[in-house]
This record gives sequence, structure tokens and C-alpha cells, in this order.
Amino acid sequence: MHRRIRTRLAEFVRLRNTVNDSGRRRYVVPRRRNLGVHCARGRQMTLSRLRMFVAVARLGSVKAAARSLNVTEAAVSGAVAALRREFGDQLFVRGAGGITLTSGGRRLAASAAEILGLAEEARQRVREAGEQTPYLRVASTATAAEHVTPRLLEAFCRRQPDVDVSTMAAPGSALADLLRDRRADVAIGPALGPDTSIEAIPFLRFQLVVVASSRHPLRGHARIPPDQLARQPWLFGPAGLDPSTRAGAFLARLGVDAASVSVFPSATEAREAVADGHGLTIEFLHVVRDELRRGTLVALDVLGTPVNGLLYANALRDDHRSETAARLCQFVTTPTATQAVQTRSRGVSMNRFKPAVHVTIWS
Repeated sequence: MHRRIRTRLAEFVRLRNTVNDSGRRRYVVPRRRNLGVHCARGRQMTLSRLRMFVAVARLGSVKAAARSLNVTEAAVSGAVAALRREFGDQLFVRGAGGITLTSGGRRLAASAAEILGLAEEARQRVREAGEQTPYLRVASTATAAEHVTPRLLEAFCRRQPDVDVSTMAAPGSALADLLRDRRADVAIGPALGPDTSIEAIPFLRFQLVVVASSRHPLRGHARIPPDQLARQPWLFGPAGLDPSTRAGAFLARLGVDAASVSVFPSATEAREAVADGHGLTIEFLHVVRDELRRGTLVALDVLGTPVNGLLYANALRDDHRSETAARLCQFVTTPTATQAVQTRSRGVSMNRFKPAVHVTIWS
């Protein structure tokens, strides 16, 4: 890891000393000291400034970056201004459609993201060394965080009882960044391609069905046209219409929009409201099998359903992956893991791991 940090710091030096548009070298970097990345004229490029710039680059505005980091817009603007002075580059320009990174801004965003990831990796390794406890952070899409990840980790922790596990739920589009920034060790959800630094390991085949109350007017109808459902009331958990998931993509094809959607604190609560006759939802077949058998819910015969899909365990490749993350990636492909996920759970002991923290990505 130290070699990778030195490599990234060397790239910062080369980037900072590139020739600007007028052909003059703007800054010369003094000898690197023990802490931080020191800059010309006594300035220091801090991790917090890099973190703010990466947030601006990813989210497309200073306002969105400030909200995501829970800081003021003035703080983000000040960090960007300092980096602009440091590099002699605008880094991004504003337009009607948001910001556009300059060539130097794109290079800085990529390098800064890796530096921040390595810093987080170093923190985790120091923590594990001090506590002598393996630490695992698992990110999931909101639906997987409710129906898949708890059961999977419950089974994994029976094999690895010494592991300290934390979980978070995030939109599928945010999972790759969580891995690259080392804020998560494994991400459960769609395959995160085509990033060559991330390996996607398929482990669970699933089917999605549209379900309704047993009293719904469309019950018993055959081959229901999808456009007939577009204006129906839809009820979802925190995932909502996340387009990165198979469910979200299917709903987008139906033409379902936010105006006809109600979001509940959990998919289970949404499903209970559906059983009471308040609308429709789309759900994993193995999750609703008991309700279908009892007759409290019915699966509607909608053209294009059931929707088939695969869940993946995504992780960084090779030596970028922690030993504990590697163990989980091996475990997910076992019959024990599959059986655990597809079996209705009686609950997960709170001393195993904390409930998922939901991560919001501002647009």
C-alpha cells in the first residue's frame, strides 16, 4: 500500500508541474515532508480539500457537494479556490447544464479519489491492527439491504464470529464510488462494470413479480399490458425507482413516474400497504412466496414478468481487497449462502452487526 501511495503522490507532483496554457511552469513543489501533500508557496493540499473537490466533480455542483458532506457552500468554494490556485487551472467551468471538468480537473478528480481511498484503507488497517479485530463494511442497494444482506451476513458471521461488520444502503449508482473510495469493502447489488478495478461475483439468481392485494381489480387477468399499470399507485421501500436496479429499470419501461409513487421506510411496510389494497409493488419472488401461498398477496400476470436477474458481490481486485472481504466473496458462492438468503429469517442478532445506514446521493 505504501508503494501505491508514493506512486499517487508522484503523479500529483507531475500534474502540478505540468506546463500551463501559456507555456510557463506555474508552480514548483518543494521537498515532501512527513505529513500531507505540501504545495508551493507554503500551501498544503489537504485530504479535506481533495474530498470536497471529488464531491463537486461527482455530484456536478458546489451546492450538492456541500449537502452531501454536511458542510457550508462557502467551505466547498474555498477548498476549490485553493486547489485552483495550487494547480493554476480552473478545474471546472460552469454552464447551463451544470459544471464541466477541464482536462486537468478530470485528472485531479481521478487521482484525488484514489488518494482518498488509500487514506481510508490505511485507517482501516491501523484500526484492525490496534483492535486485533477484522472489520468488514458492506454496502447494498436499499432492497438488498433489507432482504438479502442481513441473512447473508448472519450466515457469514456464524463462520467468522470474530468479524466486526457494518452495513450501509445506497443507490446502485453510488456503489462503485464507495468501493473505490474504500468506504465499503464489498457491495451487494448489480454488477459494477465496466470498471476493471472491480470484480463482480454473481451469487444469487432472482425473479421479480408485480404483486397486489387479493382484492385488486386486475387479479386473475391474463397477460396484462404493461402500459395499463403506468398510472396505478405504486408503493416502494427506500429504493424507490432506483434505475440502476432490475426493478427500477422495469418500472422505467412501464412508464411509472414519481407522481404515482409512495415511498415507505421499508419494503416490508410498503408490502403491507399493498396487501391492504393501497396499490402495487414489485418484489423478489422468494420474499413474497409465503404471502402468495396464504393469499394475502397475488402476483399479477403482467407481460414481461417475472423479471429475471442476478445479484452480485462486488469488490476491488487482488491486493486492493482486504482478507475479510475476500472471505465474504468466497462465501457468497457457497450453497450455505444461497440457502441463507432464500430462507425467511426470524431476525438477526443485534450484536452481529448494526442496521444499514442509508447513504443519500444528492443530485
